This record gives sequence, C-alpha cells and structure tokens, in this order.
Amino acid sequence: MAVLENIRKRTTVLILIIGLALFAFVISGVFTSSNFGGEKVGSSVAEINGEDISIDEFRQEVEVASNRVGPTASSMQVVNQVWENKVRKTILGEQFEDLGIGIEQDQIVDFLRTTGYAQNPQFQDQNGQFDANMFKQTVADWKVNNPAQYEAWLQTEDEIIQLAKEQTYFNLVRAGVGATLKEGELDYKLANEKMDIKYVRVPYAAIPDSTINVTKSEIADYVSKHKEEYKQDPARDLQYVYFQEKPSDADQAAIKEEITKLLDDTVEYNAQTDRNDTIKGFRNTTDVTAFLDRYSDTKFDTIYKAKKNLPSSVADTLMNLNVGQIYGPYKDGDTYKISKMIARKPNGSVKASHILLAYTGATRANPAVTRTKEEAETKAKELLREAKKSGVVFAELARDNSDGPSAPNGGDLGYFQRGVMVPKFNDFAFNNKEGAIGLVETDFGFHVIRIDDKEDVVQVATVVREIVASEETINTLYTSATKFEMETIDDESTFSTLAKKDEYVVRPVNKIKVLDENLPGLSNQRNIVQWAFNEDTEVGDVKRFNINNGYAVVQLTGSYAEGVMSVEDASVLVLPIIRKERKAAQIIAANQNKDMGAIAADNGVSISNASALTVKSPTIPGAGSEPVVVGTAYGMATGATSGLIQGNTGVFKIEIIKKTEAPKLDNYSVYANALKTGAASRVNTAVYNALKEGSEIEDKRATFY
Repeated sequence: MAVLENIRKRTTVLILIIGLALFAFVISGVFTSSNFGGEKVGSSVAEINGEDISIDEFRQEVEVASNRVGPTASSMQVVNQVWENKVRKTILGEQFEDLGIGIEQDQIVDFLRTTGYAQNPQFQDQNGQFDANMFKQTVADWKVNNPAQYEAWLQTEDEIIQLAKEQTYFNLVRAGVGATLKEGELDYKLANEKMDIKYVRVPYAAIPDSTINVTKSEIADYVSKHKEEYKQDPARDLQYVYFQEKPSDADQAAIKEEITKLLDDTVEYNAQTDRNDTIKGFRNTTDVTAFLDRYSDTKFDTIYKAKKNLPSSVADTLMNLNVGQIYGPYKDGDTYKISKMIARKPNGSVKASHILLAYTGATRANPAVTRTKEEAETKAKELLREAKKSGVVFAELARDNSDGPSAPNGGDLGYFQRGVMVPKFNDFAFNNKEGAIGLVETDFGFHVIRIDDKEDVVQVATVVREIVASEETINTLYTSATKFEMETIDDESTFSTLAKKDEYVVRPVNKIKVLDENLPGLSNQRNIVQWAFNEDTEVGDVKRFNINNGYAVVQLTGSYAEGVMSVEDASVLVLPIIRKERKAAQIIAANQNKDMGAIAADNGVSISNASALTVKSPTIPGAGSEPVVVGTAYGMATGATSGLIQGNTGVFKIEIIKKTEAPKLDNYSVYANALKTGAASRVNTAVYNALKEGSEIEDKRATFY
C-alpha cells in the first residue's frame, strides 16, 4: 500500500515525464528520419509537368507489381518499373486529355479481340472464338461471386484502357506520317548510286598525342560551348574494404574432425537409465535413415544413381566401393562428406530408343493416325526387319516412321530405371543385352526397341556437414571490421594506407547514381547508396555496414552535383576531341595546295582506291566509316578533286574516278512506302521519347526508397 501511495503522490510528475518522453520521441522521429529529406504522409514521389504523384498511390502500385512478379525482381527493379509506367501514363494522359481521346466499353471489347486476352477460355464460345457476351458475363459473375478476381480484373482493365488509348493516339500520329515519291527517289539513289574514288589519307595517329598540349582552360571553354553534351546527374564515388564471413582453416579442420568422429561408435551417459550407452557410428549403424536425420545436414537420399549423377570428383571412387564400404571424409564444394555404399543394381539403368507405331484407338494416339491395329503391327514388323539389317541407322528410321514424341530425337528415350516404362517395355529393356532389337506391344501401340546402353546404379548414404564460419571466426571478423572503421578518419589516403598495412583489398566504385542498388563485389546494397547520397554524408566519411556474409567498411571519396561536368571529369571525354581538331588543323595547314602525290610522299602514306561507295553505306575500305568524306564525294563530278576533308580517322583528299548512276525506275512508290513504313514503326518510341524529353519531371524516388 505504501508503494501505491507514493505512486499516487507522484502522478503529476509521471505524466509530465511520460509526456516529455513522447514529445521527444515524436520530435526525434522528425529529425532523425532515415530518408534523405524526411517523409510526410501524403507527400509526392514525383512532380510531372506540375502534377503531383502521390507516394501513397505509388506504393500501392509497387505492392501490386511486387506480388505480380514475385521474388524474381529486386525491390528497386519493381520501383523503377512502376516509375516508368507512371511517367508514361502521366505524360501520355495529358495528350489524351488535350485531344479528347476516350475509350468506350465497345472499344475495349474490340481491343481485346487483338490481344492475348482473347485466348482466355472463359471469354470464348464453344468454337474457341472470342465472344463479347461471354466476356461481359464472366466479368459480371466475378463481381458477384469472386470479388478478388474482379478487383484483379479492374487493374487489368485499367491497363487495357491505357493500351487502347495509346493505340488510338499513336494511330492518329501515324496517320500524319508519309513520304513523297521524290523522297523515295532520293532514298533509292543514295543506296544505289555508286562511286569509285582515289584517295590519300593522313591519319590522326601520325601525330603523337604527347605533342598536343591542351590546357584546363581550353577544356573548360569547350565544355562551356557544349553544355548540353556534358550534363551529369548527381553521382558519388566510393571505396570499400569487404570483410567476408567465411570459414577459417581452423574452422574447416574442426568440421572435418567432427564428421570423422561420426564414423566410429561412441559411449554416452544416459541419465534416465544411469548407465553408459554405446551409440553406433556411421560405420556400424543399421538404421542409416535415423543416423542421417540426427547427424547430417541432409537426409538420406534413397534414389539409386548412375555414375554421372554422383559428385564428379569422387564418382569413380564411390562406384568402386563394395556394399558396406565407406569413403571419406572428403571435401565437396562447401561441405565435408562421408559416403557409404548401401546397395548396387548391376545394369540397373537402361538407355533405349524406339519406333512407335500407333493405331486408331491406342492410348494417346494422335487423331491424325488412321491406321488399324493390324496395319500398325504389319508396319512394325517391316521396320523390325529393316532395323536389324547391317548398316541401317536406327535413328533415321525412328525420325521417319515413329509416332512417338521422341521421333525428332531419333527415338532416343535416354536412361531410365526399372518401373519407369510400362511392364512389357520394361521387361524387354532389362531382360535383354545391349544392342538387342525387338518388338513389343503395349496400350500405346507397337514398339520397335533397341537397347543402346546399360549402366550400374548405386544407392549411397552420405553424411554431410556444411563448412561454416565458427562463432569465434565471426566475432574476430566483427572486431577487425570495427577496428578498421575506428582507425580510419576523413582522409582518403589514410583509408588506403591503413588497408594496405593490414593487407586488406580496397575496391573503388565510381559514379554510382542516386537510384542504383548494385555495387560491384557487394551486389544489392541499397543502404550504402542511400548513405552516400545523404546530405549529412561528406567526402571522406567512413561507415561500417552489415551485409550478407560479412561487413563492408565504406568511404565516400567523391561527390558530383547535378549540372555540367567539371573540367576534371570532362577531360577524359573532351581531350580526344580537342586533340583530333588540333591534329586536323596541323595536317591541313601542312598540306594546303599540295596534290595527292605530294601529300602521300611528304607524309609517308600511299594513294588508295575505293570502289562502289554509296551514301547509305559510307564505309571506305582501309579507313572505316567516313560519312563526311563519302557525302562530299556524292556532290562532286567525275574527274573532280576535292580539297582537304576532315574525316573521322584522318584528313582526306579525294578524286572521283567514276560515278555510276542508279538505273531509273518508272515509279519510286516502293521506296516511298518503305520510308513511310519505317517512320511509322518508329512513331511509338520516338513520339513518347520526345514528349518525355520536353516534360518537366522532378524525381523524388530517392527520398522514399
């Protein structure tokens, strides 16, 4: 009672303390959110052309998609798939609304006729044809009697409506796509007018890169003039040391010792009987099943196996064991094993081929088979005599005559054990020698059988112990990872130096994006990516992460903001371009006003010939793809010589030796139609990509995932 009284006296204080604690809890939740910017109920996952996409709605769609694809895709793969669908639906939805594109029930039905849904037996009549009334009746029945199926259908219906609207929209765009006869004629000429040229080329490789000095300011100036080409998304560079959880040599030795002890009998004290019991080991046990249930990581596999189905490294040894003999312990992958021969069946597996002659009324006979039983028997006997002739290829007879599903494989049935085939077939296969050919009758028809091979099968009992890291090894690994994390400070060189001192391997990962999830060497590590992009994480920061099979100590080594690349980042891309331009300028300046012979002599190159060049295939033998050079040639007259041309691989000077005009056609509609068809086939992708590129999309996925 005294205790209760004290509690009553302090009720106000307790309420105040609890209130403050709850307040602190709520506040701490706001400020310590694991998300990058915190998350608010009802907030948006994206803004597309001013329209907010609710995170709640988005999550529902992700959940539905996850249930649909199952475990085959990672969580981020599903998120990204839903994202692309959402962006597409929103962008195209604006077009549908502007154009007044809608879909009525009859249009849905018409669209269904052209899709795989028309193959649903529930929507088909007795003739297997899609029936609109059956479809409507089935959906109505779902609504009343199967709500879950009906809800699933509503989601499917939304997808169908979207697809039908897209089809209508793209058909409207496609209707405006065309090509004139003049365009068809030009396309024909570009593909069929041939040019023979003589050329000299001074390759850019003739000037060493080391002689071209490019400054940072020149790279910066180039990037500034080509900003659109050197945009970058936010990215991060990491380096990490992986502390992999794996068994030590001592762990392996201990597991080998443990499994070895299972071979012999042991004595154990029985508290219930107050006496010592002798526990039979694997060598002497008479109940293999119970022994493996108690001491092995896998149960007793009673199936008889051929040599090829045993572990390849010990298959020969195991097959040579006598019944009751033991082999092991031996290492097989990540396990230690001891195997015991339990039983052997000589010639217990047969490989056979057959020719099946079915007849009307035989079990599973193809309806196309019209021969009678008597006719099938007569034909089978003819094939039996043929199969026994010297030099006849049984597989060819089977391919040409068998009614069985194995006919395309030459009648080959592979290996099988007793009891797999029907009794008469089974008896012939196991009661005759290899090479025997005979005829048997079963419910399926008449079989001409050839025994191709026989092999022994064995029943082997195996004690298996997985080689895993011990608790001591795991604790040591944790200690090592934690120590390394604590020793590192916010300095990149120190991280590498400390790793080198302890002989750890440092693995760099460059330019990861905010929505990446897979890191080389670590697989799916979304939590590391989120940490790297957290606004509180700075370059040089180090953190230890628990991952599958161990730990990763990670350091952030680089941060790239959205926008135009820095000079350092762009240099690897820009340097080759500027060098190429400088080399071209040098080559042109040194060879102005020279004829082809002088250019060849002064630059140590030769004059070459190229024939049958076309604009549609602008490849010059010995030089590669050179569209500018070939395009220049197309505009020149026969006998004309060009100036110096800056190509892809060098500077060219060309002379037109011969031009062969394409034969004139009476009509170029075929080529115009081909252009129209090609353009129409690109409408769906090209139009959507153009709309997407012109849209304002604010992606906030990284805040929530």
